[in-house]
Amino acid sequence: MNRLPKPGRSSSGAPLPALGLYPMELSRNLRADSVARLDPTPPLAIDAAASVGEAVAAMRAGKVGCLLVTDRGRVAGVFSERDLLTRVLAPGRSLETSMRAVMTPDPVTVGPRDTVRTAIKRMQKGGYRHLPVVDGDGRPVGTLSARRVMHYIVEHFPALVFTLPPDGNQYPATAEGA
Repeated sequence: MNRLPKPGRSSSGAPLPALGLYPMELSRNLRADSVARLDPTPPLAIDAAASVGEAVAAMRAGKVGCLLVTDRGRVAGVFSERDLLTRVLAPGRSLETSMRAVMTPDPVTVGPRDTVRTAIKRMQKGGYRHLPVVDGDGRPVGTLSARRVMHYIVEHFPALVFTLPPDGNQYPATAEGA
């Protein structure tokens, strides 16, 4: 049984509302807009010699799920909540363990001038939720999250996204408002 609606139709068979902008504009903008347009979050970094405990404290203080791990000012790795769970807690390692031992080394990165399409392809190919944004010398200038990408995509479909009822199959019986 296929649960996907037919193109241009909702799951109930009713036509979908018109989009705010056309998908072709999104396709073009993915190739034209740069990663800088997504306003990556400022980089939150920790030195590769630091302990896991220090990294967890920095993540909690910054309210982030990912840290960039640096060595002499350049990105050497990434440490995420996923790394904490799979490489530290599950095997029973100490919080005094060095970041070098548990980080994801040599992460895939993007530059501020790379296209949004390039960033999305890299995230999708590697299954990453975060990508370090680095300058030409490998120094961190930001972190691009899947959330930022999602907000960018939603900007292209405002009429569809912002007018959806809480339940996609529920519509008011009468028009609301004046």
